[in-house]
Amino acid sequence: MFGMHLLTNDEPFREVVSELKAAGASWIQFDEPTLVLDLDSHQLQAFTEAYSELESSLSGVNVVVETYFADVPAEAYKVLTSLKGVTGFGIDLVHGTQTLDLIKGGFPTGKYLFAGVVDGRNIWANDLAGSLSTLLALEIIVGKDKLVVSTSCSLLHVPVDLVNETKLDDEIKSWLAFAAQKVVEVNALAKALAGQKDEAFFSANAAAQASRKSSPRVTNEAVQKAAAALRSSDHRRATTVSARFDAQQKKLNLVMPAATIDSIAKELRSPHSQYKAKKISEEEYIKAIKEEIDKVVKLQEELDIDVLVYGEPELSGFALTVNGWVQSYGSHCMKPPIIYGDVSCPKLPYIFWSTAVQSMAIGPMKGMLPGPVTILNWSFVRNDQPRSDTCYQIALAIKDEVEDLEKAGIDVFQIDELALRDGLPLRESEQASYLDWAVHSFRITNCGVQDTTQIHTHTYYSQFNDFPLSIINTDADVITIENCRFDESVFREGVNYGAGVGPGVHDFHSPSIPSAEQIADSITKKLARNIVSFNPNYKFKTHEHAGVKRALENMVAAVELLRTELSHAMKEKSE
Repeated sequence: MFGMHLLTNDEPFREVVSELKAAGASWIQFDEPTLVLDLDSHQLQAFTEAYSELESSLSGVNVVVETYFADVPAEAYKVLTSLKGVTGFGIDLVHGTQTLDLIKGGFPTGKYLFAGVVDGRNIWANDLAGSLSTLLALEIIVGKDKLVVSTSCSLLHVPVDLVNETKLDDEIKSWLAFAAQKVVEVNALAKALAGQKDEAFFSANAAAQASRKSSPRVTNEAVQKAAAALRSSDHRRATTVSARFDAQQKKLNLVMPAATIDSIAKELRSPHSQYKAKKISEEEYIKAIKEEIDKVVKLQEELDIDVLVYGEPELSGFALTVNGWVQSYGSHCMKPPIIYGDVSCPKLPYIFWSTAVQSMAIGPMKGMLPGPVTILNWSFVRNDQPRSDTCYQIALAIKDEVEDLEKAGIDVFQIDELALRDGLPLRESEQASYLDWAVHSFRITNCGVQDTTQIHTHTYYSQFNDFPLSIINTDADVITIENCRFDESVFREGVNYGAGVGPGVHDFHSPSIPSAEQIADSITKKLARNIVSFNPNYKFKTHEHAGVKRALENMVAAVELLRTELSHAMKEKSE
């Protein structure tokens, strides 16, 4: 079976279809996830016309049109199921449960339904009994010989094989299914429909489902109550951004400060990986980390960096894989953590390290934490409660971390929401609700800090001009933006924004390092007001110290140029 996306110009598709038929393909799959979007009548008409043009080329081969990731709207469903020359239709019944009602309301006679009942985007074992019940209901509608058991989408979104996980404990492992296991689940469901149900396999699955529901590792009553109580309040800091900024300036005395975004260099990775592999002792590990952090702090102080950085925390309620790699952004791979239970924040070594580093530093140390929405969107998330509930739990855990660090003397925090856009629903009608609880979650993390504590957030490539009011509503003191790869103003005309901006002045992806004059010129042109801090557009922890030093030297020199210009301008104004 071959998958491809239909282009506006369908001549190349005629050629590909012809070649596939000649090669002996009996089925061709067209992926059309765009049908789950809010398409207007003109777009739907164009879709129909494109497939009409292809109709003659499709004769003699079976064709399935797949949709996934969300519900298919009613109008799009009518267009989809009316296509001629198409043998079957694939529907995501995991993330598109409302489409099930459309199928029950009418499905074209003689067509195949590829029922996506096994989740292709998450790692939880399928509820086989529930899926079989759904399939039996669909079998009555579409016919026994026209129902195909399927995954909800491609399995490229999940790790390959659970067998490769040697360090997950047996209980958590029994709750999971990676790509190989999902194929087994599809086959087991298909056989059950054909009257060949594997009772032992279904019984083991039911036991694992029950274990997950009842496990004390999953449910923390105190966390559940605390998260439930959040919905009834707004959770934002009591004073305005401008009032807080005045208080922060009096305490921190930061004028156009230079800062960095994250852990500064990759040399920290070596002792960490050696310690995890048990090649060095805990004592050797702590000594190595202290020595490396001392180097990093001294480097930043030598360069006159105003706000220093060094690391990030961990939370409980998560499991980590050994080989759970998945493709990320099409260019590299990552191992998402697994959120299996209620999230809390134990007292962690991060508090010790952050306060220890603060004691080493002359200037303020910036506490670095991933935001709740970013943690959520970059994890495999539990599917037994709404994502918003899990996000609120993460936010409360981060809130505890922030307040502990503040008590320990940390005055500046960067709570990154790099993945805010990643979780934005495909359907426009669902986006406002997501942004509401996502932004609320961010505010929860820092609503209890003092006015003198400065909160930064970094939105990375979120292209916040698409939803500026939501970004403003985070109520952060400083919004750090990606200012190198997107040529856009801070906020579009007519948007009232009074907080600070931290423009990213160096693209860490690029091997070239801009000069101080280039940095100063670009910032002068793009950001005429609200400049509070300067930093790279992203973290430097994948770079060696030498390259980091050159880039930061130029950034600090640019800051000095702009400070001098500001001083001259203020002097001329006073005269």
